[in-house]
Amino acid sequence: MGIGRRRPTAAATGTATGTAGAASATTAAGAARASGAARAARAAGVAAVALAVTAGTIGTAGAVGAAPEGDGDARRPGVNRLEGVWRTDGYGILVEIHGTDFTTYDVTRVGCTPGFYSGTQVGAPGRDGTVRYGQAGKAYASFSLAPRGRDRAVYQEDGATSARDLTRLPGSLPAQCRQPAAQDALATFDRFWATFDENYPFFAAKGIDWRAKGAQARAGITPQTTTDELQKILVGLLEPLGDAHTALGRKRPGGGYAGVFAGLRPGTAEPTDEVRELSARAVAAQLLAPEQTFGRGLLGVGELPGGIGYLRVSAFDGYVDDGPYQDHAAELDRALDVLLAHPERLNGVVVDLRLNGGGSDELGLRIASRLTDRPFLAYRKVARNDPADPTRFTRPQPSVVRPATGTTRYTGPVALLTAGSTVSAGETFTQAMAERRPAPVRIGENTQGVFSDIMFKPVSAEFVAVLPNEKFLTRSGSTFDGPGIPPNVRTPVFTPEELSQGRDSALTEARRLLSVGAAGAADATDADAADATDATGAVPAGRR
Repeated sequence: MGIGRRRPTAAATGTATGTAGAASATTAAGAARASGAARAARAAGVAAVALAVTAGTIGTAGAVGAAPEGDGDARRPGVNRLEGVWRTDGYGILVEIHGTDFTTYDVTRVGCTPGFYSGTQVGAPGRDGTVRYGQAGKAYASFSLAPRGRDRAVYQEDGATSARDLTRLPGSLPAQCRQPAAQDALATFDRFWATFDENYPFFAAKGIDWRAKGAQARAGITPQTTTDELQKILVGLLEPLGDAHTALGRKRPGGGYAGVFAGLRPGTAEPTDEVRELSARAVAAQLLAPEQTFGRGLLGVGELPGGIGYLRVSAFDGYVDDGPYQDHAAELDRALDVLLAHPERLNGVVVDLRLNGGGSDELGLRIASRLTDRPFLAYRKVARNDPADPTRFTRPQPSVVRPATGTTRYTGPVALLTAGSTVSAGETFTQAMAERRPAPVRIGENTQGVFSDIMFKPVSAEFVAVLPNEKFLTRSGSTFDGPGIPPNVRTPVFTPEELSQGRDSALTEARRLLSVGAAGAADATDADAADATDATGAVPAGRR
């Protein structure tokens, strides 16, 4: 999953140009948590997030015209062995490589339309045939395409924990992909419905009969259906999903898309600026000194009484204004170096994810690598891979946490603070850390329940659909999509009552458990055990 994997929000708007490697899109949500003028991690909106998701968002360093390290001599032109048309395993995408251009098309049973993502070659192909691509005008690349024989290739985004397999198609791009798509309401509806029908993996889990709902909604569309009326119909199909990785964007007159709908799990709410400000005060009241901030305010490091370190992670991206993945990783490392300057003096570490809007899974694993001295499996990732069969998925790709080298690490007790506003990459980090030993204790509330990369699929000149198509599997093969990852200890999280009194029960409980050495008890409730824990199955604070 690419680095900008925040949940799209309907409140904000932005401008999108449909290019890969759009690190600049992450800047829309890079404001400091303490500033009431910014919504920090989750204020990007459909259009602003669009460029930062799925298609290579924060690139690997490498100046235009220079091959990445290990990819051959940039002075030698090289030969692009990838010229042609490719189909991804899963994702419903065709990729056309022509000259230095990388162009995508979205394919369903009802047709083929231009995709959301494109890119331009950066530097010469490597000796192994690998080609780097990035957003036009940027001095760095953001993803790679590498041949695996003549008819297979692998697509790898920078900052992603997995790759995508591609198969070469014979001949040129299918004719239907070069023909203008019908733009009437019925054709748009059919593309929208088919896009979800062929890619969305959670209809059964959510008890949604998509075919029946689609047929009912389609019956209300006529040649006189207006764009506003069609929007209402499409939103009506999305709302029952209660999925924070689903959204609908609509073309803005000045370009780009405005978010007109963003899903959310029932019973959860978007944190407001007031909640962010008051929660920051409640946390600050327990710190020994004001936190040090990094990453444009999205990272905070502090010290709690009793030799306990505190790390706030409000997002897993947006740490620099614009730059390659390494720049974001380096900023994260700066924060971790301060937190872990003297790991031998720490009696525990609290990682606060309660207002985390997502981002790069890889940056999450980077934190995990500083909190272990042995490798462990974080999760396995699969994507839906058969338009006609929702039970078929791509081969599982494992993501492994490996101990960081050449720097300090901490291996003692950890507490994770989570909430319904812990979203996407904040959740994949939480899932990964459950496999650490000793396992962290999770305190607070269930996470939001969305883990997949999100795809942006234009369904007409007016609308773009946003949806997931992947699962992040535990060791037992189950997932937390829907209800989210439950805490081991349930406490209030930034409720009006707590905030009005300046209290933070979750942080107080984390301090208590770490102080008495109880956090290691979470080993008995790891990721697989938590699969069987329902929304009320966590131990309330004070009963542990």
